[in-house]
Amino acid sequence: MSSPASILIVGAGQAAAVAVAALRGHGYSGRISLVGDEAHPPYERPPLSKDLLVAESSDTEPTIGVKPAGFYEENQVDLKLGLSVTQLDTTGKVATLSDGRTVGFDKCLLATGGLARTLPDFPEAAPNVFYLRTLDDARRLRAAMQTGKHVVIVGAGFLGLEIASTALSKGLKASVIEYAPRALARVVPPEFSGWLEAQAAQSGATLHLGQATREVVAPSAPGATWQLTLNNGAVLSADLVVVAVGLTANTSLARNAGLAIDTHNGGIVVDTQCRTSHGDIFAAGDCTSQVRDASGAGMRLESWQNANEQARIAAAAMLGETAEPAAYPWFWTDQFGHNIQMLGLPQAGLHYVTRGDTSGGASPAKFIMVGLHDNIPMHAIAVNAGGDLRALRPVFEAGLAIDPSQFTDTSVTVRAFAKQVLAQAAPVSPA
Repeated sequence: MSSPASILIVGAGQAAAVAVAALRGHGYSGRISLVGDEAHPPYERPPLSKDLLVAESSDTEPTIGVKPAGFYEENQVDLKLGLSVTQLDTTGKVATLSDGRTVGFDKCLLATGGLARTLPDFPEAAPNVFYLRTLDDARRLRAAMQTGKHVVIVGAGFLGLEIASTALSKGLKASVIEYAPRALARVVPPEFSGWLEAQAAQSGATLHLGQATREVVAPSAPGATWQLTLNNGAVLSADLVVVAVGLTANTSLARNAGLAIDTHNGGIVVDTQCRTSHGDIFAAGDCTSQVRDASGAGMRLESWQNANEQARIAAAAMLGETAEPAAYPWFWTDQFGHNIQMLGLPQAGLHYVTRGDTSGGASPAKFIMVGLHDNIPMHAIAVNAGGDLRALRPVFEAGLAIDPSQFTDTSVTVRAFAKQVLAQAAPVSPA
């Protein structure tokens, strides 16, 4: 297969930057054009709800660029920021930009990410309503937090809880409204939800679980507050409202270009090499839907790691090479003074066992919950125990059954336990 003369990357996020690095790392010397609708070069999004909000001003912000300054110039990338691709001609292989210019390509990577879900009661343009997806969003919210006293967050997912945690650290009052009966209901077992809810409450957050807004009254004048009446009759007066109810895949460009879209989750359908339904167009990151298990169902993984892995794989595939398979899924979050890491993917029917103390006796808390299917670990949640989770990773990757009673025995280190499981599974060499 001959190397493509030109590659177009649409989107300027994590996946885009990693794909550029991977392409040049493979020795690709052709033209790379990168188009992004923000004014900023690709940056890390996880800090937006944490370190970016904590910073006192733009001058004290942490460095969040995916790559250092000068990277794109040094790697001869035609960086087109503040522009969007309005049309993708898959036959003629030409992209039309929002300023009317066109860019031709031999291969194209769609890294268009996700869009924040919006709620009709809280329009994006309404006063003191915030949706946190971009660097500029974070800066606007940070500025509002300087004078706001009470922030109400709609959504008790990872983002909503991170924002609540950060708001509390800045001295604001934080209330969280969640329609589901518990926090993180889709991705963690009830036992963990209960533990995390207790941490949030101890930190000062007020959680309104199993609730939605029955009536919403917008501020009637500058300086006035939002009045939110919940289903149970409780009334919240909010200086700021942050809506964090998930993402939708940003697929309008792909859809209009005739690429296959997953009808269940709305993502761009890609194969194991991140190739779309068009052989010369690839996609990576939050915008994609990919089969990840034996069920055959497409799945959208909205994570930093997935963006990196799919970008790496897509870059190799565009050059006719085969990359190593994606790493075992991993995710992390920092909130309410705890580092929480997850390995694997949640699924129905798992039996969770816990190693360590969740009662609050240990300070800081340190424990791991492992979800088992026929004693095979499929999902793990580690609190302040990232090193132990890394030790368990080979056991997960190998799909090895474990003895739950041995795993929960804290007299044996996790590292020693994992080594024993791997040793017992290793084939014995003939004498």
